[in-house]
Amino acid sequence: MNQAYSDASGGLPLEGVRVVEMGSLLAGPFCGQLLADFGAEVIKVEPPGKGDPMRVWGRHQKNGRTLWWPVIARNKKSVTLNLREEEGQKLARSLVDGADVLVENFRPGTLERWGMGYEDLRETNPGLVMVRVSGYGQTGPYRDQAGFGAIGEAMGGIRHVTGFPDQPPPRTGVSLGDSLAATFGALGALTALYNRDARGGMGQVVDIGIYEAVLAMMESTIPEYALTDHVRDRTGTVLPFVAPSNIYPTSDGDYVLIAGNADTVFGRLAEAVGHAEWASEERYATHHARGEHQEVLDEEISAWTRERTAGEVLDTMREAGVPAGKVYTAEDMLSDPHYAARENIVGVEDPEIGEVPMQNVVPRLTGTPGGVKWTGPALGQHNEEVYGGVLGLDGEELAALGERGVI
Repeated sequence: MNQAYSDASGGLPLEGVRVVEMGSLLAGPFCGQLLADFGAEVIKVEPPGKGDPMRVWGRHQKNGRTLWWPVIARNKKSVTLNLREEEGQKLARSLVDGADVLVENFRPGTLERWGMGYEDLRETNPGLVMVRVSGYGQTGPYRDQAGFGAIGEAMGGIRHVTGFPDQPPPRTGVSLGDSLAATFGALGALTALYNRDARGGMGQVVDIGIYEAVLAMMESTIPEYALTDHVRDRTGTVLPFVAPSNIYPTSDGDYVLIAGNADTVFGRLAEAVGHAEWASEERYATHHARGEHQEVLDEEISAWTRERTAGEVLDTMREAGVPAGKVYTAEDMLSDPHYAARENIVGVEDPEIGEVPMQNVVPRLTGTPGGVKWTGPALGQHNEEVYGGVLGLDGEELAALGERGVI
């Protein structure tokens, strides 16, 4: 980070903001992670004895621990609480009374059945911002249906335009729908907090359906159909009539993406691959012409890249000023000098696993950047700190709550 721009306060931008995170898996917890990354005190509420299923999700483990949990629960405090019991609901209400934000991703109506709907909570905390992430949102005919991230990706439209036209729509290798909904949830929380604190407003609900978050990323697909009857479809690794812009094979088995579709850039690309004449040939001289001859052009570029390693291709493209990049794996990211220079991967010490490399905080703030202080906590690790320090319960009360299965 350029220290010349650092804030004299030296603090994290969301310090002093208390977030109670309920729910499990990804959509709610990733929202909590984003807020915790910038200094919010995120108190994660988990069922006693088993906790969030994310504690055991993931095929690959280290020292018997999943490697997903240290990331999704980083910077959070874990307390155990049985929300299905009246005593647990009472404690939860006490926690929320002192919170700025409540994040939940239960099925709509669940918190209402527990006496913790927004209308109930605002009676004692009128400034509360409640982020509600669900499959279909809190209203509408589908609100009560079960909805996971994959369903939201399908309904929101991203699955239909992903993959090849002669194959069924595939999924991406990450939980895109959940993460998008969580990101919009965090944006909504910050917007509502600004409205409350800077503009003198009240608390409010941030209502986000997973399918809506996906829909928000779908560019001009809606007006394209509504106004021209065009349905954007799967196009594999290319955008039709945008050429050259594709992945190209190399001699060492990697793929390099080259984007040389602008006229001036294409001229530099043509010269770099030893075919300067392409820039003046009728079939390639204009953007439209290159689009018409997209497949042939890609074949000719592929013939050049196949004879070179990925490193050689990238060096040539960089020297020519042509946008290009290797299709990265985690191994590539961990060895890349640009990743290292920008500290995109940070090592965080975990008491059981050791150092855990993980993605750093995004976005990058020059004055008050976020940070990763600790990995996902042990189940109930902060019970005494939160219930004792925040709610003022003594040791005997905590022990009794534990014996009754409330915490």
